[in-house]
Amino acid sequence: MSSHLPNVREQIPKHHKDDDMNVSDHDYEDDDSASDEKDESSRSSLTGAAALKRTQRAKFDSWIVETAAEVVEEQMLQTSEAQPNGMLTTKALVADQASQLIVNSPREYQLELFERAKKQNTIAVLDTGSGKTLIAVLLLKHIIEQELERRLAGHAPKISVFLVGSILKSTSLTDLIQVNSVTLVFQQTAVLERNLDYKIEYLYGSKGVSTLSKELWTAIRNDNMVLVCTAEILVQCLGHSFITIDQINLLIFDEAHHTKKDHPYARLVKDFYAPQRDKAKRPRIFAMTASPIDAKGDLLKVACELEDYLDSKIATVSDLAMVQKCISRPKEEIACYETLRPPFEAPLHQIIQSKSGHLHVLEKLFRSSKTIASELGPWCSDAWWTSVLKEERLERLERRDEHLQGRRRGHSLPIPISPERIARIDEKIHQLEEAAKVAEAYCLRAPQYEQSDDLSTKVRQMIIWIRLHYQHATNARCIVFVERRDTAKLLEKVFRYPHISGPHLRPASFIGARSTRCEDERATTRQQVLTMDMFRKGDINLLFATSIAEEGLDIPDCNLVIRFDLYKTMIAYMQSRGRARHRNSKYLHMIESNNREHVEMVRFVRTAEGTMRQFCRSLPADRLMDESEEDSKRHLNDLSRQKVYEHPESKARLSYKSSLVILAHFVSTLPHAADTMIEPLYIPFGYSQQYSYEVVLPGSCLIPSVMGDIERSKLLAKCSAAYNACLKLLEGGHLDSNFMPTHQKRLPAMRNARLAITSKKGNMYEMMVKPKIWEVGRGTSPRELFLTILDLPQGCERPHCPIALLTRKRMPDFPEFPLFLLAGRQSMLQTTNVTRSLSITSEQLTQVHKFTHTVYLDVFGKKFEASPQDMSYWFAPLNIVPGTSHGAADPSSIIDWDALRHVSRDPECEWGEHWTKESLVDRFFWDPFSGGKRYFTSGIDDTLNMNSPVPDEVDNPEAKKKTIKDFTVSQWTRSLRKYEERNPYNAKQPVLRAERMMERRNLLDAPANDRKESRATAYIIPQPLKRSALSASAVAMILAIPCVIHRLESYLIAMEACQLLGISIPPDLALEALTKDSDNTEEHEDMQIKLQRGMGKNYERLEFLGDCFLKMATSIAVYTQNPDNDEFEFHVKRMLLICNQTLFDNAKDLQITRFVRSQPFSRRLWYQEGLKLIRGKRLGKEGGRHEHSLGDKTVADICEALIGAAFLAHNKQNSWSPESWRDAVHAVTTFVSSEEHCQHIWEDYLAGYIRPKWDGGNTSAAQLHLAQKVEREHPYHFRSPKILQVAFKHPSYPRAWLDLPSYQRLEFLGDSLLDMACVSHLFYRYPTKDEQWLTEHKMAMVSNRFFGALCIQLGFYRHLLAHHDTIKTQVSDYESDVKEAERLAAGAKDYWTAVKSPPKCLPDIVEAYVGAIFVDSEFDYNEVQRFFNMHIKPFFEDMTVYDSFANDHPTVRLHHLLDDLGCTRYRLMAKEMPSEETRTPTCIAGVMIHENVIGKGTAASGKNAKVKASKDALAKTEGLARFEFRQKFKCDCSQTTSTKLGKEGVGGGEDTAV
Repeated sequence: MSSHLPNVREQIPKHHKDDDMNVSDHDYEDDDSASDEKDESSRSSLTGAAALKRTQRAKFDSWIVETAAEVVEEQMLQTSEAQPNGMLTTKALVADQASQLIVNSPREYQLELFERAKKQNTIAVLDTGSGKTLIAVLLLKHIIEQELERRLAGHAPKISVFLVGSILKSTSLTDLIQVNSVTLVFQQTAVLERNLDYKIEYLYGSKGVSTLSKELWTAIRNDNMVLVCTAEILVQCLGHSFITIDQINLLIFDEAHHTKKDHPYARLVKDFYAPQRDKAKRPRIFAMTASPIDAKGDLLKVACELEDYLDSKIATVSDLAMVQKCISRPKEEIACYETLRPPFEAPLHQIIQSKSGHLHVLEKLFRSSKTIASELGPWCSDAWWTSVLKEERLERLERRDEHLQGRRRGHSLPIPISPERIARIDEKIHQLEEAAKVAEAYCLRAPQYEQSDDLSTKVRQMIIWIRLHYQHATNARCIVFVERRDTAKLLEKVFRYPHISGPHLRPASFIGARSTRCEDERATTRQQVLTMDMFRKGDINLLFATSIAEEGLDIPDCNLVIRFDLYKTMIAYMQSRGRARHRNSKYLHMIESNNREHVEMVRFVRTAEGTMRQFCRSLPADRLMDESEEDSKRHLNDLSRQKVYEHPESKARLSYKSSLVILAHFVSTLPHAADTMIEPLYIPFGYSQQYSYEVVLPGSCLIPSVMGDIERSKLLAKCSAAYNACLKLLEGGHLDSNFMPTHQKRLPAMRNARLAITSKKGNMYEMMVKPKIWEVGRGTSPRELFLTILDLPQGCERPHCPIALLTRKRMPDFPEFPLFLLAGRQSMLQTTNVTRSLSITSEQLTQVHKFTHTVYLDVFGKKFEASPQDMSYWFAPLNIVPGTSHGAADPSSIIDWDALRHVSRDPECEWGEHWTKESLVDRFFWDPFSGGKRYFTSGIDDTLNMNSPVPDEVDNPEAKKKTIKDFTVSQWTRSLRKYEERNPYNAKQPVLRAERMMERRNLLDAPANDRKESRATAYIIPQPLKRSALSASAVAMILAIPCVIHRLESYLIAMEACQLLGISIPPDLALEALTKDSDNTEEHEDMQIKLQRGMGKNYERLEFLGDCFLKMATSIAVYTQNPDNDEFEFHVKRMLLICNQTLFDNAKDLQITRFVRSQPFSRRLWYQEGLKLIRGKRLGKEGGRHEHSLGDKTVADICEALIGAAFLAHNKQNSWSPESWRDAVHAVTTFVSSEEHCQHIWEDYLAGYIRPKWDGGNTSAAQLHLAQKVEREHPYHFRSPKILQVAFKHPSYPRAWLDLPSYQRLEFLGDSLLDMACVSHLFYRYPTKDEQWLTEHKMAMVSNRFFGALCIQLGFYRHLLAHHDTIKTQVSDYESDVKEAERLAAGAKDYWTAVKSPPKCLPDIVEAYVGAIFVDSEFDYNEVQRFFNMHIKPFFEDMTVYDSFANDHPTVRLHHLLDDLGCTRYRLMAKEMPSEETRTPTCIAGVMIHENVIGKGTAASGKNAKVKASKDALAKTEGLARFEFRQKFKCDCSQTTSTKLGKEGVGGGEDTAV
């Protein structure tokens, strides 16, 4: 390609060694593939899993090579279809593209230039792509903050003006137009809006002076901080006195090299800036350019003139060495083409000339046609004719229209209409139409470039170069720079033919507007932006551009830049070369063989660039933003300037030199998030022989930043900062005596604090069976009793009367609870405490005592020996209607004393012949020989006698009982015979129809499915039984007494636990918090083991709530008491406070284990203690120690449940007051038992708050301005705007720029507050959902994914102060994704779930903001709740849409699916894509089943690629039956080994962790 002119390279001066930044290739090396070749000889010896994995890896690598091209094309297609940008406005298009323009964190030379620009007018000379705009952004922030202070002090508003550089081109002798200004205005506005949290206005073209007035300009100045416009607009408005130069505080000149002659830049300075003699009223000037000269001339003279023009001094970096470290430099090559033919006539030219050659209107076109034929080839000349005649005709029509309207181009003044001139124009239009007909009739064939002269040697040489770079699918981009619009359009047309472009080229042209009408300007601007958007996305990858693509506009980094038409100036060369910033890019100079002018031009621009760099090196030292390597070494080796510290114990030495390495190593070992730096950041300050640095450490470091001493060298100053930082770390114990990090040794222990105990059954503990309240007064005869009514208002299975529980002490108010009667019918048990006490006499006490023991014997078959003094409580019948209220009644008046006297006189009765029907029906009979035979009688059946067969309706298994007498009698045969000898059965006794009393005592639980109960009909004779003195209605209620007593005693024990803790909790919540109903209650995901039925609610839900309150309370305490600690120390202290080990130890000390309810109702343990059993089955342990087994974690969980109960007992949803959380705070203090949390009431938090030192003094105007903006996003007015500023300050932002801490402390606090708001909302909204469901759905509400999207919706992301390479780019990309997802969701609130995870800083600032409003409002939780209700709650009105949020990870689902299908030979692998041309690093992942890839995915990281691959594989395997799967994927895995292999990891393999 370049062999045509071998001597040309020697004629062109070579670059300096530092000029060519050719980066070597770093190919991805796969360890497995490397070892494959090495071990080829021993491969046969490999067996089993190792051989299988090697085979799978080899096949996977082969698949990647085959798939790479396809993946690249798919990425391009997906990118092009992702956003319908053709429907957006022009400004929106540019704003959308600005996500790629986000300024990265400042580099050292940028910071130094910024420091200089703060102090004096500066012209920054830096290469294209080196970040000049970032310096302007930093300066704007600085000037705006000063302006806000001025406005706060009452001064008149000023505004900063960003002037875009516009190339001036002549269209006539008098008219100058500004090329491409609209797009530049849009672009720079978008960049500033992305990086400045202030209002910005923009003006351009038709939006300029003609539509403005002084009033509008005043409004612009008052309402905005920055104006982006062209210099022409500002000049005209200054001329109209819409604004004055002293109302501007900063002028930023982009592409400042245009400041000369009559350019608007020059007129602005000469006519308005310079005449202002008072320099204090002049605005600060900051100018930017790649070179101070844009034409041939004396560089030194031009540079001095530019400095004089702009009243500024040039500043740069010496030899651009520092810049070259940050941007890629292309490799430059020469492409020589054979000498072109002289201008000649192409075929269509000859045809048109033969027919219309005499026309004067075509003379200019004939000359251009010959030139095109020479430079591009005859085919291009013919193609040009087919379009140019139409354009010329349109141009003439436009002029005719302008004349008819009485105006000239560019002027609004009317001129006389000339009919003769209009007639001449009409004649020329007619001639052009005739020539156009000839061109239209011409048959234009496809051009040939091989062995054909259709195209010139210049075009053919370019085609060869381009095709070489696009031989395969690639993301590479190419720009071809041409001089004329026609050339760009014709070359685009050439490359539209597939045989020339090939399958991988997508060409377009990028040119300016030919017409100057406003509507044409807008249309062309929009087309430019759309074209650039497609070029950025890869829909276009070959761009033919005129000079408008050289400067100003943001162009994506290109792999190949071709100067088809050579540059005319050195700056055009530098700017076009700056477009080739991609790694391993090329810049191609196309020169004609033996063309001395071309050779001289290449030589000139390179020599001129060398001269400019020499000029930069020769600038005074105070204008160079770096120092030479020799000077740095000399300063560093000057031992007299170095400090050395020797540790007194280890004798290890810390010097200036070693401090840089020691600090870097320390930082590398710190834990860090994805968007947090992992290296120290050095921020420079000062210039001109005096330097100092601040070193900023990552957010996880305990020391945020350290200032160095002032030094005479930059390197020494940086070493000083590192040296001072090391000393501080040593002083704080973060470096040991050998200057090694110490945090590595203590992190793991603290990290595992929560896991230090087990949830398995472990220790045996004493269990309280009876409450202590029963012991009060026992041993004495009471004179006063307290009455509690026990009732079932919804009824029993038969008519009942309420029963009184008479106790020595007044009972608390118990909640109602359900009892499950026959067939599981539910009826609520109500307890009512009668207000007045009962004064009881000895006789009355004897009566109730007798009644109680009759209940024990007749109903439950137990006879006790006990006096009234031994009793804790008694039962008595009531003469009230069930379901009626008698809480205020006289207790003596509602007790059925007649029934008590009857029981006292006639405790039991045997049948006699004198018994009447009334004495037999509706009575309760019991068998003294069998506890299971008790009956309620309902009538007499005269058709039966005692020897009658048992009726079929009676439950008589296997018909064992032949007669009714046999059915009734429970005595054994021998006993029965003896009984009958003494008392023969009366054959005439009646047969009673009866209902057998159910045997189930635990009415607290519904009967099991296999134990459905119904009324048990029986036919009995009365003689073998005893009739109870208890009424049937009383017995109907008494049957529920055992489980009622058990539940009431459980309530009383739970309340005694609350009394021990000093908290007031209702009985039902207290019992729920202490109830463990299975051996693995806390293991929510497993089937419950040994579930104890009928215990009511267990502690799970309350533990979920209490855990959250515990986290919030301890977070507040740690925050308030440790103003100087950082987030890391907060986490450690909180972890030690709330870890399960701490809770367990304190619970043991408090003996909470005694109160835990782990056993259900027992029919042997409900009786009173201290009673001597005379008759009936033994009750088990009498007076012995009862124990139960509890896991350590269970005990800790119950502590949290008690905290949750204390919270729930008094909290009022959406109506918070400090008093409502008093008990919950006290419970936390009791259980953590630490000085770090000593609060007992909510007000103690505020009382103990130690306000940090920074939260005082004067508030800056910028902080007040921020507070005003944020108040519009959430209606809270900050008393201390400094706290708000802290909420948006990222850890990477230098302390020297803003002397405030980062948001991490507030984020720590806000995280726990938002947790509390979300958890309490779920708890109240879904009262029946279990802890597992609540946890899973809470994950959605407090996830980073949701808070990140919320940050975007609220606009908080705009206020983020960050100083990091990737953060702003990540935020911008994420913003675009969220807004696109919201648009596509069409109102669905879960749109955020479809978006990738956000940069962590976004959810962090939401949490920090909530922490800020909490602290600023003096710990008013209502403000947190209001934030939740306004911004979070609306997203979660319907929680069903988040059902699968927590447990739907594709890789996990795939693993379980394949395991269920019995497949063990599968692997999930990922590897970096081997293509060098990809724009961003891309990983390919594949799911391989039996050595065949069935699912693939691509992403920037292996983790995300695997997720996509898993989803792809799931789509192909889910729903398949096992036989279908085995057939489709040829799976022959043994089903017997699937479980084993799956668990051992063959299925997933080690690659799943990549």
